[in-house]
Amino acid sequence: MDEQQIAAAARLLEAGQLVAFPTETVYGLGADAENPAAVAAIYAAKGRPQDHPVIVHLAPEAPLDYWACAIPLEAQALADAFWPGPLTMILKRAPNIPDAVSGGQDTVGLRCPSHPVALALLRAFKGGKGGVAAPSANKFGHVSPTLAEHVQQEFGSDGSVAMVLDGGASQVGIESTIVDLSRLDTHGPVLLRPGHISAEAIAAVIDRLPSAPDAAAPRASGTLESHYAPHTPVAMQERDVLLQTLAALHGAGRKVALIHTSDMPATHAALRLPAAPDGFAHALYAALRAMDGQGADVILVETPPQGGDWLGVNDRLRRAAHGSTGIVHGLLNTQAKV
Repeated sequence: MDEQQIAAAARLLEAGQLVAFPTETVYGLGADAENPAAVAAIYAAKGRPQDHPVIVHLAPEAPLDYWACAIPLEAQALADAFWPGPLTMILKRAPNIPDAVSGGQDTVGLRCPSHPVALALLRAFKGGKGGVAAPSANKFGHVSPTLAEHVQQEFGSDGSVAMVLDGGASQVGIESTIVDLSRLDTHGPVLLRPGHISAEAIAAVIDRLPSAPDAAAPRASGTLESHYAPHTPVAMQERDVLLQTLAALHGAGRKVALIHTSDMPATHAALRLPAAPDGFAHALYAALRAMDGQGADVILVETPPQGGDWLGVNDRLRRAAHGSTGIVHGLLNTQAKV
């Protein structure tokens, strides 16, 4: 990436503009985290609910205690182990940090990404001491972008994004793991969103396995029941059921887009993804976007394996398919358009 492009992007952020940039997880839509008006512009561009917090991205050299207070030893241990990388920590927000990034809560989500373009931008922005608030660079609830062209598809015509930095395909492909460390004394660590870094990997560092979210857990990015969804309805099914569904939908004259890992019969459109969790995660969002453009009545996804390594993938697919219960039944019981 050209240093002049990085410098120009940093100046735009300092001027209160929005800049999309690559991270190792997905592309982010960035704004100066200490500028409430700039953060508000993110919410407006995405159509994001005001109480849904964003994650603040920091350079490796940025002082953690500027952004958070009452920082537990576990937070520093996790930062030492996984930053730069796809781990977000929820900590108590420092009084000097505006609550615009936190959805009005007293906590803040912080992470240091590992993508070289993201790191260059964060080091250029405010001399490496600033923070860039950056949810995924897509309309709220839609599939996250893993390529610069995905960002252009989302925002290219509305003028809300001043610049898009192209850093190629995001390596991880799904959003960061989010662990809440703001209530260690009362609740211990809590896994708010699974991702590339597993609960077991976190436990290996802090000797405590994160628990599942409780009713009082802080709100966090990407944790709503319906999220990461294409416009075409998604249904996720085990292989044997999926084969029966394919046959029935074909018999009913329906167009099916298919995302799968095992051998499948021909259909309207299909993409076969790697049968390993890292490869599947890397390709998932691009596959959902590609199948969303095929004019299908439904996107069928072969249910991936279960287990810790697949937890992040299954979480994203479950949210993408939320609200589509009964879609297959409905397609089989209404007349196909010709």
